[in-house]
Amino acid sequence: MKIGFIGAGKVGFSLGKFFTQGGIPVTGYYSRHRDSAQEAARFTETKVFDDLSSLVQASDALFCTVPDGAIPAVFAQLGALEIRGKQICHCSGALTAQEALSGREGGGAYYYSIHPLFPISRKDTAYQELPGAFFCLEGKGPHLQWWAETLASLGPQVRILAPEAKLRYHAACAVASNLMCALGKVSLDLLGGCGFSQEEALQALAPLMNANLAHLLQAGPVAALTGPVERCDIHTVEKHLSILPDPAAEMLYRGASQKLTELAREKHPEADYTPMDKILNGGSR
Repeated sequence: MKIGFIGAGKVGFSLGKFFTQGGIPVTGYYSRHRDSAQEAARFTETKVFDDLSSLVQASDALFCTVPDGAIPAVFAQLGALEIRGKQICHCSGALTAQEALSGREGGGAYYYSIHPLFPISRKDTAYQELPGAFFCLEGKGPHLQWWAETLASLGPQVRILAPEAKLRYHAACAVASNLMCALGKVSLDLLGGCGFSQEEALQALAPLMNANLAHLLQAGPVAALTGPVERCDIHTVEKHLSILPDPAAEMLYRGASQKLTELAREKHPEADYTPMDKILNGGSR
């Protein structure tokens, strides 16, 4: 199995190095920006390809590691080449393999989506952490189980999803990762109003956030729940709502707290959370 990369950004860098470190042959990189392809090739000790056709000829599988919006255009370019029997893979968490084709004929190739559930923020070091990541696979073809077994042999946990589950999966990833940044920003803004610099606020919040996340991951959200919503402390929640910095922060607080109320009911089925529901839905006690 020889793998070529179309696109030489952070994901292409990281997966290429991850594969070569694991003994999976990588042919090299093609990119519209030759400098980035050269850098990725040096990093992975592979080749630079000056045209897409040469990369296709040299590779059994092509990984399209470009932004999601560019994937259909790249797939269209590949469809104009001789790709019969090749594997065409993209790394989007949201798009299925079929959606990336945008209704075009497959050209006799096999199409897969292979998504690393990991925040690849640095192209030069992220590959070292991928063995502890989770990979989601989707598509139709004879190689899907091979990919699952091969990736698992390199360390990651792997799950094959049905196409109809892909968008739900990606929404789950966004809530767990991206929306945490929004919650963090609200906390930083509030502490900024108390005189904290961002660095001081992050240092102050780190033990709280790390301990809560560790408990959540170990025991689940119900067991990890604490705070005024669980206690049905309406007075405190009302005061929080009165000092939130902007309407978006208030909407975020109300929506998240409504979900916390569901968890609180599960944790304390004997308690009456009706007054909390009224406050969070904009009513009065």
